[in-house]
Amino acid sequence: MLSALIAVYILWGSTYYGIKIALQDYPPFLLTSIRMLIAGGLMFIVLRLRGVAAPTRKQWRAIFVLAILLTVLSNALVNLAEETVSTGLVAIGVAAMPLWAGLFSAMRGEHPSAREWFGIAIGFAGVLWLNIGTEMNAGWAGLLAVLIAPISWAWGSIWSRKQDLPAPFMSAASQMLVGSVFACIVGLALGERITEMPALIPTLAMLYLVVAGSIFGFTAYIWLLHHVRPALATSYAYVNPVIAVAIGALLLGEKFNSNAIGAMLLILFGVVLMTVKKK
Repeated sequence: MLSALIAVYILWGSTYYGIKIALQDYPPFLLTSIRMLIAGGLMFIVLRLRGVAAPTRKQWRAIFVLAILLTVLSNALVNLAEETVSTGLVAIGVAAMPLWAGLFSAMRGEHPSAREWFGIAIGFAGVLWLNIGTEMNAGWAGLLAVLIAPISWAWGSIWSRKQDLPAPFMSAASQMLVGSVFACIVGLALGERITEMPALIPTLAMLYLVVAGSIFGFTAYIWLLHHVRPALATSYAYVNPVIAVAIGALLLGEKFNSNAIGAMLLILFGVVLMTVKKK
C-alpha cells in the first residue's frame, strides 16, 4: 500500500509541470490519447504475454464507462484547463475531488467516518491556503473543465468499486486503451491536429507522463481503489499540489515561503487523519 500511495502522491504531483511542458506542442485531448495509447498498449501486451486474462465482455462494458469518466472527462479536461487556467486554480479544483468522492461514497452506502470527513476538510483548507496569493485567472472553457473533471473522477472512482473488473493492472491497461480512442475522437472533433513534428522537450515531457503518470501512477490508483477506503485513495489530490510547489521551488526557482510551509503542514495533518486506522 505504501508504494502505491507514494506513486500517486509524488509521481502525480510531478505531472503538473509535465503537462504544462507537453502542452506546448501537444493539444489537450490528443496529448491524453497519445500517452494513454502508449502506456495502455505496452501494459496490455506485456500482461497478455505473461498470461493475464483479458477482460470479459461484461468487464469491457464497465471499462468503457470508466474510460469516459476517468480519461476523457477527467484527465483530458485537466489538460484543457491547464491551457487557460492558472496552476493554483487547477490545484484547488482537483482538491475538491475527495469532497465529491466522500459525498458519492455516502450516497452508495459507504459513509466516511467523522475523522475522515475532518481530514478531507483540513486537507482542502490546506490547498486553499497553499494557493493564497497565486494568480487565479481562468477562461470560461477552462473553468468549466476544472469543475467537471473532479466530479467525473470522483464518481468514476466510487462507481468502479462495485463493478466486476479485471485485476488492477489489466483494468488500468484496458481503461487507458479505450480512453485513448475516446480522447482521440473528441480531440479530432474539436479540431485538434498535430501538423508538424513536436519539439524534443515537449515530447520528453509527454513520455514522462506515459511512465510516471500513466503506467505507475494510474495503475497504483486503480489498485488503491480496490484495497483502501475512498478517503485515503483520493487523498493524493491534497498532496499533489505540495509536490508541485516543491518541484517549482527546487527545479524552477519559484518562491517558497513560510506561508507555503504552514499550508503543507496543514495538508499533511489532514492526510494523516485519513490514513491512520482506528484500533
